[in-house]
Amino acid sequence: MKRDLKDALKNRRTYYSIAPKSPISDAQLEELVKFAVLHTPSAFNSQSSRLVLLLGKSHKSFWEIIKAGLKKITSPKSYAAAEANIDGAFASGYGTVLFFEDASVVKKLQEAYPTYAAAFPTWSQHSSAMHQYALWTLLEDAGLGASLQHYITFADAEVRAAFVLPESWHLTAQMPFGLPVNEPPVKEFAPLDERVKIFK
Repeated sequence: MKRDLKDALKNRRTYYSIAPKSPISDAQLEELVKFAVLHTPSAFNSQSSRLVLLLGKSHKSFWEIIKAGLKKITSPKSYAAAEANIDGAFASGYGTVLFFEDASVVKKLQEAYPTYAAAFPTWSQHSSAMHQYALWTLLEDAGLGASLQHYITFADAEVRAAFVLPESWHLTAQMPFGLPVNEPPVKEFAPLDERVKIFK
């Protein structure tokens, strides 16, 4: 769609109703993911973020892993609701992007700059969040709908094993995406004067 930056940021929304279709090719999806990784900043230029693009069977497989993990830790009633939510809003899409942070990079920075050691894990999360926002905006601008999910910790080992990923990669979020089925609801905004202060 090639909006200007302000319009792209304004139009990025959360889409839960998505279809298993894409208005752009898989090659173009790969280019968007690589573009976000290449051009999103990180503290000390650490480049600790790792992204995994899942399409086709891999996309479906990931959500089956998540459901299996949830089934172990939730009640039957809670699981039934979670399963319906995953099948109807996340697994129903065209693909999923997994966001990881590489703990080995963070550890090296902590060792190299001990003064800031306690802050590096937080800065790593900042970098991950920026990657998420950048890619989310790029996907929306390409005509896709996406949402940001946080099914983490309970199935991380299984996800790493399934896709043969390093032990040092820690899952921070997932972004299922697909062709939007419905328009998102009107967004409500808290008063700006409660959120922004300006001093001259």
